[in-house]
Amino acid sequence: MPEPIHELSILLRREIEARLAAPLIEALSAEFGRQRVLEIVQGVIIQIAHQQGAQLAADQGGCSLAHFTSALEAWKKGDAMEMEVLEQSAERFYFNARRCRYAEMYHALGIPELGRVLSCSRDYALVEGFNPAIHLERTQTLLEGAQYCDFRYEVRRDEAP
Repeated sequence: MPEPIHELSILLRREIEARLAAPLIEALSAEFGRQRVLEIVQGVIIQIAHQQGAQLAADQGGCSLAHFTSALEAWKKGDAMEMEVLEQSAERFYFNARRCRYAEMYHALGIPELGRVLSCSRDYALVEGFNPAIHLERTQTLLEGAQYCDFRYEVRRDEAP
């Protein structure tokens, strides 16, 4: 039976998290220094994302790239992301995110710098937890002002489980 939190879109979950995390990060930064607090927060977020990736593979009933790409539909729920698929095969899934309401939400909340820590940094750990043989390369994001996010997922057979 799915947990009630999974009935919410990921976008709404990220907004709830950001509205709580931002003031906590600000308060802790005033006490302990912003850089150190952000390092700790990012470490925790990466750990959570890694665990979520492993759980996602279990929920999907497999850890192939096809399983992963089908799970990404949840990222788009609520029109949260517009993806332009460039290549999709058993070995590669390349797409550009042309619109990202996650980035828009962090900008609207006035915390775009936290968006990288709270959302963008999850992407690498999520796929690593899902299947360490699937690698993500991304060189730019909408959050940082690019025209699109370039997601390039690729299976590295020499590392396949």
